Amino acid sequence: MRIISLARGVVWLIAGILAAMVSYLLLLTGAAWFAPRRTAARGRAPDTRFLFMIPAHNEERLLPTLLTNLHQLDYPSTLYAIHVVADNCTDRTAELARQAGAIVHERTNTERLGKGYALEWLLERIWERGDAHDAMVILDADTIVSPNFLTVMDARLSRGERVIQAYYAVRDPEASWSASLRSIALMAVHYVRPQGRMVLGGSAGLKGNGMVFRADIMRRYRWPASLTEDIEYHMALIQGGERVMFAPDAVVWAEMPGTLRAAQSQNARWERGRLQMVRQYVPRLLRTALTRRNFLLFDAAVEQLIPPFSIVTIGSLVCLLAAAALQSVRATILCAGTILGQIIYIVASLILARAPRKLYQALLYAPAFIAWKIWLYVRVLIGRDQHGWVRTARNDS
Repeated sequence: MRIISLARGVVWLIAGILAAMVSYLLLLTGAAWFAPRRTAARGRAPDTRFLFMIPAHNEERLLPTLLTNLHQLDYPSTLYAIHVVADNCTDRTAELARQAGAIVHERTNTERLGKGYALEWLLERIWERGDAHDAMVILDADTIVSPNFLTVMDARLSRGERVIQAYYAVRDPEASWSASLRSIALMAVHYVRPQGRMVLGGSAGLKGNGMVFRADIMRRYRWPASLTEDIEYHMALIQGGERVMFAPDAVVWAEMPGTLRAAQSQNARWERGRLQMVRQYVPRLLRTALTRRNFLLFDAAVEQLIPPFSIVTIGSLVCLLAAAALQSVRATILCAGTILGQIIYIVASLILARAPRKLYQALLYAPAFIAWKIWLYVRVLIGRDQHGWVRTARNDS
């Protein structure tokens, strides 16, 4: 009986933790319904000078599309410049970027690999040149942006916002079932949660793509070169008193790997980096948040503590089965409620992000996606996939 009582207690504890996580996500989801979807127009001609920074490693296929896209923005061409760092390229990336009118910086360093190092190096080169600018934009080379991107950012900067994250979405969400499911995940993480945080007074966070910074921010906070440099930079910003704002109507669409196998290195890198951030920053954030009663810092810590949604889902299902087997009525009800909350969270995310009907159909493949994520997460936890930065496989690779 003692063993059964102990097992029931453990299941009840796990059920409570999972319920708390899902409740927090539902809080953000509920708040997101009240967030504005559009940025108020500035009311006068734009005058912010932007400088695009695009790290590119062997991106001859996708980079020209982005550069053409940027030349078609609804913004005065005299008010923005495009800088590309051709990082350890062995193809025609640099040549094609020059032909498209970009300012190209070629970097060769086989020891300091990755986007963080490339951006850090590019920043130094830009500052040495002394090009006039008021704000910097970081884009991935496999991206295209909405025509109003700079107009929205100009309006937000003019009203005092200093760091802004655009809505980072999947470029072709209906290309495959795996792309559809990743698109759903990004709708929840990149749209719904930031929208909720804007209402509650939190910080939207940085997503690695479509990030805009006032020029003085980039000089004050040195860009890191970790596996998840965007998360680490966000940690530095919020500890320094800065808040990242969210622009839901400025959109960046990036290509995602069309298969789970192609996405493995990217997801493993994200999870390794996130675990590093949990160990390095979360205890400090929680202490400071509780001392100062600061929601922004508390929310940033909780965001890192909540595991990938697939882990929460499978954990809830296992907890439900265990509670039923142990005949723990309260734990069974709590686990069932947690699973219902997750369903509400996903459906609400699809509605809020105005997802096409095909994405709802892709939810039928969710069990396979969850199984893959669990397998990937276990590999990261046991020390597999510990290699450094690896270029994410493209759909033509």
